[in-house]
Amino acid sequence: MVNRVIIVMGVSGSGKSSVGGALAGALGATFVEGDDYHPAENRAKMAAGTPLTNEDRRAWIAAIASDINTQTSRCVLACSALNETVRGWLGKGVEAPVTYVFLHGDKVLIAERLKTRRGHWFDPSLLDSQFEALDPPSDAICVDIEQSIDDIVFDILAALDRA
Repeated sequence: MVNRVIIVMGVSGSGKSSVGGALAGALGATFVEGDDYHPAENRAKMAAGTPLTNEDRRAWIAAIASDINTQTSRCVLACSALNETVRGWLGKGVEAPVTYVFLHGDKVLIAERLKTRRGHWFDPSLLDSQFEALDPPSDAICVDIEQSIDDIVFDILAALDRA
């Protein structure tokens, strides 16, 4: 069983994958990309500009939790985990202790990032729905995304050391 899971969360375009990968590298941990577990129906919905519901997210979260439970070392997961319901499913499904890292930032900055992102199926017009669904956790490590990835990872590592 994995000994700890760090979930890097936030709206699409906040940098979850980039920060999560860099954090996993710094920790010598396994990186898990949550987007890889979306079923085809979810991807098609988002590509068509239709927001996901929590029911759409249920199977996605179950698949992520199942895979994480097969890991044998520390794990960093990039996953939107936008609201308490989804985080509750993760908490029940993942067998190891979980620490959340919330990447937060200005909607204008994130929208600009989404405009320049290539090769991703997420429709940037869904950003408003992501912010509407967002219910930031009260117990997360909160990091502002207006700094470099290296600085973000440094801040996360410092917060983990204090925890």
